[in-house]
Amino acid sequence: MTAPIEVLVTRIDSDLPLPAYEHPGDAGLDLRSRVDVVLEPGMRALVPTGVAIALPPGHVALVCARSGLALRNGIGLVNAPGVIDAGYRGEIGVILINHDHATAVTISRGDRIAQLLIQQVGVARLIEVTELPGSHRGEGGFGSTGGHAGR
Repeated sequence: MTAPIEVLVTRIDSDLPLPAYEHPGDAGLDLRSRVDVVLEPGMRALVPTGVAIALPPGHVALVCARSGLALRNGIGLVNAPGVIDAGYRGEIGVILINHDHATAVTISRGDRIAQLLIQQVGVARLIEVTELPGSHRGEGGFGSTGGHAGR
């Protein structure tokens, strides 16, 4: 097990708990809604979480969907995963969407709405070439590894 990554956090809303791991071994810290919001079918909304973070250089925070919300209510993230760069210092917001075609979903203040994964990232140095080296996959795109839609 690696040492924990120290992330500075500021509560914008002191009445909400800090993001936390719900269970030992969880990968994501739960983010909570700072507001009440009703998502009508097909509607999306930017939902504030009441926290801002300062990541160490070389890290990213990924905002990911909660599988329970997706299964029970059809709630997903519009830009999944959302990327929080190390230099961002504003309040974390989550862009939720209601994929259900018939039922509105109510999100209440304090509800867990997403999870935050903290990851180390590499920085790429692009090298322009006239031709790329070959690979076993080549230029094969969607479905080229054996899965074919409709079969």
